[in-house]
Amino acid sequence: MSQQTGRPRQSSPAGPGLRDSRHHRAPSSSVYARRRLVALVVLLALVGGVVAFLALVWPGFAAGGGAGTPDEVTVTAPPATPTIEPVERTATTELAKAMPASVLQFALRAEAPTEAFADAGAIEGHELTYADAEGDGATSVTVLAGQWGTDDEAEAAYDELLAAAVEAGGTATSTGDVEVGGEPAGAFAVTPVAPVDGAAASATVTWRNGTVVLQAMGPVDEIEAFYTAFPL
Repeated sequence: MSQQTGRPRQSSPAGPGLRDSRHHRAPSSSVYARRRLVALVVLLALVGGVVAFLALVWPGFAAGGGAGTPDEVTVTAPPATPTIEPVERTATTELAKAMPASVLQFALRAEAPTEAFADAGAIEGHELTYADAEGDGATSVTVLAGQWGTDDEAEAAYDELLAAAVEAGGTATSTGDVEVGGEPAGAFAVTPVAPVDGAAASATVTWRNGTVVLQAMGPVDEIEAFYTAFPL
């Protein structure tokens, strides 16, 4: 009788397509959950980096550009101009020729020498009428211009004429300096005109520019703009 050896039998290896349950187990659901969490954290970090780049670097985003409030734009209307032609000039002296043919919407309608400033010592004087239309319905401004021999004489005449205007109409409503090239060359004052029944409110502006003194009388709501635009 043959004797059997005591060597244990070895099991045959697993056939193809079979897993060793000890070393090739399928991942559990908790592993998948951890992987998804890591992927989400990485994705959020990438998105946060892109947003930070756009906010701090890219022009027109959070760092100033883009949808800011636009600056206010001030639109200035062009100055008014006459709708009628000025009359043909008859001026013969340098002072008369220096008077403008138009001021804003007012065109020259008449000009002539005057003695209105003779009592104040003027060497010469001129009266000019400006209007914004033809006919009786037009708005008009009357200008008196006089020339004196020296600045001191012109200043004394200005003070005298202004005092008379204040006495006739009342206290000046606006005053200031007349400047030429940034330097004071005289002064101006706007005074009311004593009201006349049925007439629109009017005012007089008296000003001095060196040896020349002028007075303009017209509608109270037009006279200061007329003076400001007057080139002399």
